[in-house]
Amino acid sequence: MFSFLRPFIFNLDPEKAHDLAIKSLKYNFLPESLFSVKDEEILNTNLFGKKIQNPIGLAAGFDKSAEVYNEIFKLGFGFVEVGTITPKQQYGNEKPRVFRLEKDQALINRLGFNNDGSEIIKKRIENNVPNGLLGINIGPNRDASNMIDDFLLCAETFFPLGDYVTINISSPNTKGLRDFHNPESLKELLSKINDVREKSNFRKSFLLKISPDIEDSFIGNIIKLAQEYNIDGFILTNTTDRNRENLLDTKKKNESGGLSGRPIRDLSTKLIKKFYTQLKGTIPIIGVGGIDSGESVFEKLSSGASAVQLYTGMIYKGPTIVKEIKKELIIIMKEKGFKNIAEVVGSNAN
Repeated sequence: MFSFLRPFIFNLDPEKAHDLAIKSLKYNFLPESLFSVKDEEILNTNLFGKKIQNPIGLAAGFDKSAEVYNEIFKLGFGFVEVGTITPKQQYGNEKPRVFRLEKDQALINRLGFNNDGSEIIKKRIENNVPNGLLGINIGPNRDASNMIDDFLLCAETFFPLGDYVTINISSPNTKGLRDFHNPESLKELLSKINDVREKSNFRKSFLLKISPDIEDSFIGNIIKLAQEYNIDGFILTNTTDRNRENLLDTKKKNESGGLSGRPIRDLSTKLIKKFYTQLKGTIPIIGVGGIDSGESVFEKLSSGASAVQLYTGMIYKGPTIVKEIKKELIIIMKEKGFKNIAEVVGSNAN
């Protein structure tokens, strides 16, 4: 059905197509059984202390305001991350701000954390209990006088609700946000974020989402601070605002914003290997970037990711993408003699 509808969908503005997808999911007309596959128990794994059906998650950016996460679980995803959520409702940057690069199977976006704001989204989640592992991605408003204060407001709001909270310091579309990769700024942020957990009775996890554009010299300091302040996981990586040289879509490739999809597959995988080698298994990694097949998932897992997330791949391949990935991943694991996901993780990291 998606193959039939795709020409129509791709004739729409990307944001209008996205809004249509959200509205369609709210009707919840597809049975969950449609997305299950044979022998998928081999894909069962654990993430942040919770058993999930498979290691394939939906990345933040699709369900920005936590409207359809339970419907997304029914598409076969093992976990879902909503957001990025800011303290106040935010329109984001001016339109147009999303661009399809069809020849490259990629997107460029400069959305700017558009979302309904923490107050509305908190009530929405409270009134719609998640049916699976839910991550909540948080960030500062663009007009924040103090970004750390905005992070803390969101952390305190959502820490009781999600299974994990992602501290997003890596979007290229909020001025000054990536400065938190610097050791002193990151230390200040993580020390205060950790205070939120220590004051709470909830056993939840904090994750850190990293830019693919950092210098190798930053990795050691980021890992050291994450270990010092008990960060529970890394998401590697966000979009890149570089690496445009080899793109095929010459008309759109120089649009400002973050590039996602197939062109950043190798970039994110290389960073996963670098982090995994230094972490030595102490902190799990969620791998993101260019995932649209069982092969690309296996590549991320064997490079050191404990789980993966996708978004752009679903834009191009439609709502059955997880089903197809599961089929392919099961075949690959059986051919290579792996009995479970844990055996795959880091098997090709060196």
